Amino acid sequence: MQIKQLLDVGTQTLLVPMVQNADEARKAVRATRYPPAGIRGVGSALARASRWNRIPDYLQKANDQMCVLVQIETREAMKNLPQILDVEGVDGVFIGPADLSADMGYAGNPQHPEVQAAIEQAIVQIREAGKAPGILIANEQLAKRYLELGALFVAVGVDTTLLARAAEALAARFGNSSSISMAKQNNNSVY
Repeated sequence: MQIKQLLDVGTQTLLVPMVQNADEARKAVRATRYPPAGIRGVGSALARASRWNRIPDYLQKANDQMCVLVQIETREAMKNLPQILDVEGVDGVFIGPADLSADMGYAGNPQHPEVQAAIEQAIVQIREAGKAPGILIANEQLAKRYLELGALFVAVGVDTTLLARAAEALAARFGNSSSISMAKQNNNSVY
């Protein structure tokens, strides 16, 4: 889906994944802004976001209210973080620990000390640049640590994981917990 389509239905915050450098960050910002600040199409009369051209000064308001978050997920992006942070219009940087750990050679282990050191350094650097650092982590201790370091948004759960855990707990209370355990181990359904 194109960025313009998301914005035209009313999206005001956009997280752009796999940004590697300042040029890609600039392109992301320009895609969210109306001219002359960007390249977003001005057909706002047809857009739901402008309430079909009923919001006074919509073009300027849309530019001012847009929040662009870029996601850094590789060693290259980490290396280029200072330049990414200099891009006007980038409001925050979200760190992708799973992809970062894989790129660093520790696939499936975002808690590896080298990965954690890179993440912690990035959070501090992002915050010092006046931008909002963010991250997704299921580990509560790490989530608290990231908040202490200055992360402003920390996702500590995923909807599908939360739903699965709740369903497993419910099934355990009302069903045969040993068959549920066995199904989880074998990656099979109990139904």
